[in-house]
Amino acid sequence: MSSDYRENLTMDPSGFVLLADYVPHIIQEIRYYSTYNFIGERIDGYEEPCALLTKEAARALKSVSNEFAVQGLRLKVFDAYRPARAVRQFVLWGIEDQDIRMKPYFYPDLQKQELFSGGYIAKKSSHSRGSAIDLTLLDMEIGKEVDMGGPFDFFGELSHPDFKGITDEQFENRMNLQRVMVRNGFAPIDCEWWHFCLEDEPYPDTYFEFPVSSAYLLK
Repeated sequence: MSSDYRENLTMDPSGFVLLADYVPHIIQEIRYYSTYNFIGERIDGYEEPCALLTKEAARALKSVSNEFAVQGLRLKVFDAYRPARAVRQFVLWGIEDQDIRMKPYFYPDLQKQELFSGGYIAKKSSHSRGSAIDLTLLDMEIGKEVDMGGPFDFFGELSHPDFKGITDEQFENRMNLQRVMVRNGFAPIDCEWWHFCLEDEPYPDTYFEFPVSSAYLLK
């Protein structure tokens, strides 16, 4: 870990909220609390399967949720605030760990080192600044996720938002998600259709270390 990263780490959760308090109808499937993720085990710092965000990002996401509700859609969140310790686990796994048990599911066409060079895993994640979110949409009428043409955390070109090797409907679903997120102040990235970060984030140079836990916010 670089010295500048260490100097900008903090345990202060005072600017954070439970996303469910701002968006009561949000659906949460916090993958890094479970074992179904690209490493295959619960990730460091995930003490509760809940989404935490900065107040500013949560407010913006409430507006997003309201827009999609008119379309009969709900937000489904896979990850929000991610402690810096979790990112360190990702990096150590990528550099040292020989375990590739989840490769067939999440990175079948790539080697571990390519996950970093391709931008799929960052050594300093915007999630640790508290205003980034990974999400998709759920069709409330049928109770299923909207078809985005590829799953969350699949590492490869299939996950690039502008990937053309999917159906027109799948591509339009991605663009629908992106348009509404951008309209409400979030910026997309070019390698993951599900990832967005609040453009006017309140802590652009600060990385947080406290655990993902509603109890910690109350301390």
